[in-house]
Amino acid sequence: FVWHAESRWLQPVPEINRVPLSLLKGIDRQRDILLENTRRFSRGLPANNALLWGARGTGKSSLVKAVHEVVNTTTTDSTVALVEIHREDTPSLPRLLSVLRTQGRLTILFCDDLSFSDDDTSYKSLKAVLEGGVEGRPTNVIFYATSNRRQLVPRDIIENERTTAINPTDGVEEKLSLSDRFGLWLGFHNINQETFLDMVEGYTRHYGLTIGTNQLRTEALQWSMTRGARSGRIAWQFIQDLAGRQGKRL
Repeated sequence: FVWHAESRWLQPVPEINRVPLSLLKGIDRQRDILLENTRRFSRGLPANNALLWGARGTGKSSLVKAVHEVVNTTTTDSTVALVEIHREDTPSLPRLLSVLRTQGRLTILFCDDLSFSDDDTSYKSLKAVLEGGVEGRPTNVIFYATSNRRQLVPRDIIENERTTAINPTDGVEEKLSLSDRFGLWLGFHNINQETFLDMVEGYTRHYGLTIGTNQLRTEALQWSMTRGARSGRIAWQFIQDLAGRQGKRL
Protein backbone atom coordinates (compact mmCIF):
# COMPACT_ATOMS: atom_id res chain seq x y z
CA PHE A 1 0.00 0.00 0.00
CA VAL A 2 0.94 3.67 -0.35
CA TRP A 3 -0.08 6.06 2.42
CA HIS A 4 -1.74 9.34 1.32
CA ALA A 5 -1.59 11.66 4.30
CA GLU A 6 -4.02 14.34 3.10
CA SER A 7 -6.86 11.92 2.44
CA ARG A 8 -5.80 9.50 5.21
CA TRP A 9 -5.99 6.68 2.68
CA LEU A 10 -3.96 3.53 2.15
CA GLN A 11 -3.92 3.02 -1.61
CA PRO A 12 -3.59 -0.64 -2.62
CA VAL A 13 -0.75 -1.45 -5.04
CA PRO A 14 -1.76 -4.47 -7.18
CA GLU A 15 1.75 -5.08 -8.54
CA ILE A 16 4.93 -4.00 -6.79
CA ASN A 17 7.81 -2.72 -8.93
CA ARG A 18 10.66 -4.92 -7.74
CA VAL A 19 13.62 -7.06 -8.74
CA PRO A 20 13.94 -10.73 -7.68
CA LEU A 21 16.29 -11.18 -4.73
CA SER A 22 18.49 -13.56 -6.71
CA LEU A 23 19.37 -10.77 -9.18
CA LEU A 24 20.73 -8.42 -6.51
CA LYS A 25 24.53 -8.84 -6.58
CA GLY A 26 27.31 -7.56 -4.37
CA ILE A 27 25.15 -7.08 -1.26
CA ASP A 28 25.16 -10.62 0.17
CA ARG A 29 25.83 -9.57 3.76
CA GLN A 30 23.17 -6.87 3.74
CA ARG A 31 20.73 -9.30 2.12
CA ASP A 32 21.26 -12.01 4.73
CA ILE A 33 20.92 -9.63 7.69
CA LEU A 34 17.78 -7.91 6.46
CA LEU A 35 16.17 -11.17 5.38
CA GLU A 36 16.78 -12.80 8.76
CA ASN A 37 15.48 -9.71 10.59
CA THR A 38 12.32 -9.71 8.47
CA ARG A 39 11.76 -13.44 8.91
CA ARG A 40 11.91 -13.02 12.68
CA PHE A 41 9.36 -10.23 12.43
CA SER A 42 7.07 -12.38 10.26
CA ARG A 43 7.11 -15.06 12.98
CA GLY A 44 6.09 -12.56 15.63
CA LEU A 45 9.56 -12.43 17.19
CA PRO A 46 11.42 -9.25 18.19
CA ALA A 47 13.08 -7.46 15.26
CA ASN A 48 14.81 -4.13 14.67
CA ASN A 49 14.04 -1.08 12.58
CA ALA A 50 16.55 -0.91 9.73
CA LEU A 51 18.34 1.98 8.02
CA LEU A 52 19.82 1.12 4.63
CA TRP A 53 22.29 3.87 3.81
CA GLY A 54 24.99 4.51 1.24
CA ALA A 55 25.77 5.19 -2.40
CA ARG A 56 22.90 5.84 -4.80
CA GLY A 57 21.75 3.08 -7.10
CA THR A 58 23.28 0.27 -5.05
CA GLY A 59 20.05 -1.64 -4.34
CA LYS A 60 18.79 -0.26 -1.03
CA SER A 61 15.10 0.10 -1.89
CA SER A 62 15.26 -2.91 -4.22
CA LEU A 63 16.46 -5.06 -1.33
CA VAL A 64 13.57 -4.03 0.92
CA LYS A 65 10.99 -4.90 -1.73
CA ALA A 66 12.72 -8.15 -2.70
CA VAL A 67 12.98 -9.31 0.93
CA HIS A 68 9.29 -8.57 1.42
CA GLU A 69 8.49 -10.82 -1.55
CA VAL A 70 10.69 -13.68 -0.34
CA VAL A 71 9.28 -13.63 3.18
CA ASN A 72 5.71 -13.68 1.91
CA THR A 73 6.32 -16.51 -0.55
CA THR A 74 8.22 -18.75 1.88
CA THR A 75 6.41 -18.21 5.18
CA THR A 76 3.73 -20.51 6.52
CA ASP A 77 2.46 -17.80 8.84
CA SER A 78 0.42 -14.71 8.04
CA THR A 79 1.72 -12.59 5.17
CA VAL A 80 3.38 -9.26 5.89
CA ALA A 81 2.00 -6.05 4.41
CA LEU A 82 4.28 -3.41 2.87
CA VAL A 83 3.23 0.21 3.34
CA GLU A 84 5.23 3.03 1.74
CA ILE A 85 5.16 6.49 3.25
CA HIS A 86 6.67 9.38 1.31
CA ARG A 87 9.35 11.49 2.91
CA GLU A 88 7.16 14.61 2.92
CA ASP A 89 4.39 12.74 4.76
CA THR A 90 6.48 11.75 7.79
CA PRO A 91 4.68 14.30 10.03
CA SER A 92 1.57 12.13 9.59
CA LEU A 93 3.34 9.04 10.97
CA PRO A 94 1.50 9.07 14.33
CA ARG A 95 -1.82 8.99 12.50
CA LEU A 96 -0.69 6.18 10.20
CA LEU A 97 0.68 4.11 13.08
CA SER A 98 -2.61 4.42 14.94
CA VAL A 99 -4.33 2.99 11.85
CA LEU A 100 -1.84 0.13 11.52
CA ARG A 101 -2.00 -0.59 15.26
CA THR A 102 -5.76 -1.14 15.16
CA GLN A 103 -5.50 -3.34 12.05
CA GLY A 104 -3.16 -5.73 13.83
CA ARG A 105 -1.58 -7.06 10.64
CA LEU A 106 2.18 -7.43 10.51
CA THR A 107 3.44 -4.48 8.45
CA ILE A 108 6.74 -3.22 7.08
CA LEU A 109 6.55 0.56 7.00
CA PHE A 110 8.91 1.73 4.26
CA CYS A 111 10.28 5.21 3.56
CA ASP A 112 12.58 5.64 0.57
CA ASP A 113 15.26 8.37 0.51
CA LEU A 114 14.72 9.59 4.06
CA SER A 115 16.65 12.74 4.97
CA PHE A 116 16.09 16.12 6.60
CA SER A 117 17.15 19.66 5.77
CA ASP A 118 18.31 22.41 8.12
CA ASP A 119 14.88 23.95 8.77
CA ASP A 120 12.99 20.65 8.88
CA THR A 121 11.86 19.61 12.36
CA SER A 122 9.65 16.69 11.33
CA TYR A 123 12.46 14.33 12.35
CA LYS A 124 11.38 14.96 15.96
CA SER A 125 7.99 13.35 15.38
CA LEU A 126 9.71 10.44 13.64
CA LYS A 127 11.99 9.93 16.65
CA ALA A 128 9.02 9.78 18.99
CA VAL A 129 6.96 7.27 17.04
CA LEU A 130 9.90 4.95 16.33
CA GLU A 131 10.97 4.28 19.91
CA GLY A 132 10.67 7.27 22.18
CA GLY A 133 6.94 8.01 22.58
CA VAL A 134 4.62 6.87 25.34
CA GLU A 135 2.98 4.29 23.08
CA GLY A 136 6.15 3.44 21.18
CA ARG A 137 6.22 1.57 17.90
CA PRO A 138 3.33 -0.91 17.52
CA THR A 139 4.48 -4.51 17.91
CA ASN A 140 2.94 -5.35 14.53
CA VAL A 141 4.94 -2.65 12.68
CA ILE A 142 8.61 -2.44 11.72
CA PHE A 143 10.20 0.58 10.03
CA TYR A 144 12.65 0.27 7.11
CA ALA A 145 14.17 3.39 5.57
CA THR A 146 16.76 4.12 2.89
CA SER A 147 19.02 7.15 2.76
CA ASN A 148 22.17 8.34 1.06
CA ARG A 149 23.38 9.54 4.47
CA ARG A 150 24.05 7.43 7.53
CA GLN A 151 23.07 10.21 9.93
CA LEU A 152 20.01 11.40 7.90
CA VAL A 153 21.03 15.04 8.28
CA PRO A 154 23.75 16.82 6.25
CA ARG A 155 27.20 17.16 7.81
CA ASP A 156 27.09 20.96 7.49
CA ILE A 157 24.00 21.06 9.72
CA ILE A 158 25.79 19.02 12.37
CA GLU A 159 28.84 21.30 12.15
CA ASN A 160 26.58 24.35 12.40
CA GLU A 161 25.13 22.99 15.63
CA ARG A 162 28.63 22.61 17.05
CA THR A 163 29.54 26.24 16.29
CA THR A 164 26.29 28.10 17.03
CA ALA A 165 24.43 26.23 19.76
CA ILE A 166 24.67 27.40 23.38
CA ASN A 167 25.50 23.83 24.27
CA PRO A 168 26.98 22.32 21.08
CA THR A 169 26.89 18.76 22.38
CA ASP A 170 23.13 18.93 23.04
CA GLY A 171 22.42 20.29 19.56
CA VAL A 172 24.41 17.57 17.84
CA GLU A 173 23.02 14.78 20.02
CA GLU A 174 19.44 15.78 19.21
CA LYS A 175 20.01 15.42 15.47
CA LEU A 176 22.10 12.25 15.66
CA SER A 177 19.68 10.49 17.99
CA LEU A 178 17.28 9.82 15.12
CA SER A 179 19.69 7.33 13.55
CA ASP A 180 19.98 5.59 16.92
CA ARG A 181 16.32 4.58 16.62
CA PHE A 182 17.38 2.09 13.95
CA GLY A 183 18.80 -1.10 15.43
CA LEU A 184 20.24 -2.16 12.06
CA TRP A 185 22.55 0.05 10.01
CA LEU A 186 23.29 -1.58 6.68
CA GLY A 187 25.88 0.19 4.52
CA PHE A 188 25.84 0.04 0.71
CA HIS A 189 28.98 1.06 -1.15
CA ASN A 190 30.19 1.53 -4.70
CA ILE A 191 30.83 -1.71 -6.57
CA ASN A 192 33.82 -2.92 -8.56
CA GLN A 193 33.87 -3.78 -12.26
CA GLU A 194 33.41 -7.53 -11.85
CA THR A 195 30.35 -7.11 -9.64
CA PHE A 196 28.87 -4.71 -12.18
CA LEU A 197 29.40 -7.21 -14.99
CA ASP A 198 27.96 -9.98 -12.81
CA MET A 199 24.80 -7.88 -12.44
CA VAL A 200 24.54 -7.33 -16.17
CA GLU A 201 25.08 -11.00 -16.98
CA GLY A 202 22.51 -12.03 -14.37
CA TYR A 203 19.86 -9.77 -15.91
CA THR A 204 20.75 -11.02 -19.40
CA ARG A 205 20.24 -14.66 -18.42
CA HIS A 206 17.08 -13.96 -16.46
CA TYR A 207 15.36 -12.14 -19.32
CA GLY A 208 16.70 -14.39 -22.09
CA LEU A 209 18.54 -11.67 -24.01
CA THR A 210 20.73 -12.97 -26.83
CA ILE A 211 24.23 -11.51 -26.99
CA GLY A 212 27.76 -12.90 -26.85
CA THR A 213 29.55 -12.68 -23.50
CA ASN A 214 32.46 -10.59 -24.82
CA GLN A 215 30.17 -8.19 -26.64
CA LEU A 216 27.92 -7.89 -23.57
CA ARG A 217 30.81 -7.06 -21.28
CA THR A 218 32.28 -4.55 -23.74
CA GLU A 219 28.98 -2.74 -24.27
CA ALA A 220 28.19 -2.75 -20.54
CA LEU A 221 31.56 -1.21 -19.67
CA GLN A 222 31.16 1.43 -22.37
CA TRP A 223 27.71 2.24 -20.98
CA SER A 224 29.06 2.62 -17.44
CA MET A 225 31.87 4.90 -18.65
CA THR A 226 29.37 7.25 -20.29
CA ARG A 227 27.63 7.51 -16.92
CA GLY A 228 30.86 7.90 -14.98
CA ALA A 229 29.88 5.27 -12.40
CA ARG A 230 29.00 1.62 -11.81
CA SER A 231 25.91 0.60 -9.84
CA GLY A 232 22.94 -1.72 -9.93
CA ARG A 233 20.78 1.10 -11.27
CA ILE A 234 23.14 1.74 -14.17
CA ALA A 235 23.30 -2.00 -14.91
CA TRP A 236 19.49 -2.10 -15.10
CA GLN A 237 19.41 0.95 -17.38
CA PHE A 238 21.86 -0.77 -19.72
CA ILE A 239 19.67 -3.90 -19.77
CA GLN A 240 16.62 -1.79 -20.65
CA ASP A 241 18.55 -0.29 -23.56
CA LEU A 242 19.76 -3.72 -24.70
CA ALA A 243 16.29 -5.24 -24.50
CA GLY A 244 14.84 -2.31 -26.40
CA ARG A 245 17.37 -2.70 -29.18
CA GLN A 246 16.50 -6.40 -29.41
CA GLY A 247 12.76 -5.68 -29.43
CA LYS A 248 12.14 -7.68 -26.26
CA ARG A 249 9.93 -6.78 -23.31
CA LEU A 250 11.19 -7.07 -19.73
